[in-house]
Amino acid sequence: MPRAQANGIEIEYETFGDDSRPAILLIMGLGIQMLGWHEIFCQMLADRGYFVIRYDNRDVGLSSKIEGGPQPDVMQLLAGDYSSASYTLDDMAEDAAGLLDALGIDDAHVVGVSMGGMIAQTLAIRHPERVLSLVSIMSTTGDQAVGQPREDVLAVLVTPAPPDRDGFVDHQVNVFRMIGSPDYPMPEDQIREVIGRSYDRSYYPQGFLRQLTGILASDERTAALAGVNVPTVVIHGEADPLIKADGGEATARAIPGAKLEKIPGMGHDLPPQLWPRFVDLIVENAQRAQPAAQAQA
Repeated sequence: MPRAQANGIEIEYETFGDDSRPAILLIMGLGIQMLGWHEIFCQMLADRGYFVIRYDNRDVGLSSKIEGGPQPDVMQLLAGDYSSASYTLDDMAEDAAGLLDALGIDDAHVVGVSMGGMIAQTLAIRHPERVLSLVSIMSTTGDQAVGQPREDVLAVLVTPAPPDRDGFVDHQVNVFRMIGSPDYPMPEDQIREVIGRSYDRSYYPQGFLRQLTGILASDERTAALAGVNVPTVVIHGEADPLIKADGGEATARAIPGAKLEKIPGMGHDLPPQLWPRFVDLIVENAQRAQPAAQAQA
């Protein structure tokens, strides 16, 4: 896969579709490699007439690892001390903008899931001219009063996984079972296959904690989101135990004109049964933006 120089780091990325078509930038969540955007899902968007880009965020997959900084400590994080942050969501949004620069893309439809939704929101705040439309999936505003995880889910999330492949895969399967969609269960063999591929591609547990610290050290976005002026859809599962649905509700309230799509029985994952619905929502939102973009051209 290709790698781009962006914002002082290297970013591993992959594209789908014709690069002459409007771009869709997909931004993945906490600790998850770009494999979390399944190839079939990416191709579904490409088949609708878009140039689709997925990439590894810093500190996961094959993108740069931010080494040499403070070592995050789980107990400090739980106590509210985020001083060990090596970067924030602002830096990760600059990574996304830098990737667009490296690809020669002026603007894109931006779709982010979980932490990726936070990055997408931040990109729209910091670089409004780069974002044609915004889709924020199972994410939140950074307001600590909303979008908080269940305590049992948080405890499992910050428990280190065993370092060996089998133990790691078993641990992650348990995590995904806990946070996944109760009405749209994914076959365990599919979950294991993606987790195993990710482990083989890049096992780097330190990156998860650094990303988590970066999220917690970032500013709350509610006031700034009032200035976002692009077509926006907020998608959230009503059964999400990791970022509760009030996080999505707060995001939709904060962005003028945002459409809120709450899905019963959806948890904190992207089940294949819902891919057609997600693709329709992303494309419909992008089409709302295109007439305005064409008028300005």
